[in-house]
Amino acid sequence: MARADLKTIIDGDGHVFEDPEELRKFLPYPLNENNPTKSMGLFPHLDHLHHFLAKNPPGAFGMQPDGTFRNPGPEGWIEFLNRSGITLTVLYPTAGLSYGRLMDIDYAIGACRAYNDWMVETYLARDPRFKAAALIPMQEPEAAVEELRRAVKELGMVGAMLPSTGLKTHLGDRIYWPVYEEASRLSCALAVHGGAHQDLGVNTMNVFAATHAIGHPVGIMIGLAGLVFNGVFDRYPNLRVAFLEGGVAWFLMALERFTGSYNGFRPYDPRGGYLKLRDGETVADYVIRHVRAGRIAVGVEGDEPALPYAVKVTGREAFIYSSDFPHEVNVDTVRAEIEELLANDELSDEDKSAILHGNSARFYGFPEA
Repeated sequence: MARADLKTIIDGDGHVFEDPEELRKFLPYPLNENNPTKSMGLFPHLDHLHHFLAKNPPGAFGMQPDGTFRNPGPEGWIEFLNRSGITLTVLYPTAGLSYGRLMDIDYAIGACRAYNDWMVETYLARDPRFKAAALIPMQEPEAAVEELRRAVKELGMVGAMLPSTGLKTHLGDRIYWPVYEEASRLSCALAVHGGAHQDLGVNTMNVFAATHAIGHPVGIMIGLAGLVFNGVFDRYPNLRVAFLEGGVAWFLMALERFTGSYNGFRPYDPRGGYLKLRDGETVADYVIRHVRAGRIAVGVEGDEPALPYAVKVTGREAFIYSSDFPHEVNVDTVRAEIEELLANDELSDEDKSAILHGNSARFYGFPEA
């Protein structure tokens, strides 16, 4: 593929800023009349660690560009797609990244349904280039199964987002297996997304940049560990899970650490409930096997220095391009990241094509064109 032939770019991870007043309209009565939802929105605060940052001084290098962390709404997103050259985007929440911390089960069910209905009406019905991952109430797996089925079959969503923190146990726990069984049956996508950093060992960190740097990769690595070591991918053969917004290096560390630790501390498994390695296979080999089968994907923004090396280690099938718009980026920085990836001589044209659209098309179930 020559560079000039690249006509399709799929954004595997964009974001919306939820409108609390509009979302509340989709809640059932009496939740839509509840005073806390009026004043604080549907979802808990991400954590106590996020805070306002100082305004960038003029000419500052490497700081947040103009226009970041502003709500573009559907019209601003359409303008972004037109200007960036991105063909379509898969939208994830911002405030809703914390939905795993909802303690009231019935409220969690109502909030997830409201978010999904709002997303369909506000974005998916507005432009066919918008796709979206649903929120499903993992607090009660039976309800999560029902909402996943509704989101995929009735609302046309690509699958669902799983929170990296907040739930009462790790994602590999048996209580969540009905969700994975349904996702396998539907052959839809699931994605573990970082963003809520509480209880990851950074609760006392005093500089948010450090929290952000650690929180995203650690949260999703815990999710990968729970699913891999508990044999979830063995049990559900059509399950596909992405791990988003942690960059590249965490994944390489996971392959190294998972292999070494499993070799040193192989679990007692009389019931055969944990991962099943083939003869001579390491845990890293196991993960890479599922990567190449399209079942494990990792979100990247294209400017990670370790990306070419990671492609050599895991194969090009692992990585899906993610804009993260409108968080730390704007249209200019996104275009620069795409150009940087296209100009990277350490990546082949086939690598670039896979990262920028082929892997997302395969993972999310989109047509290639």
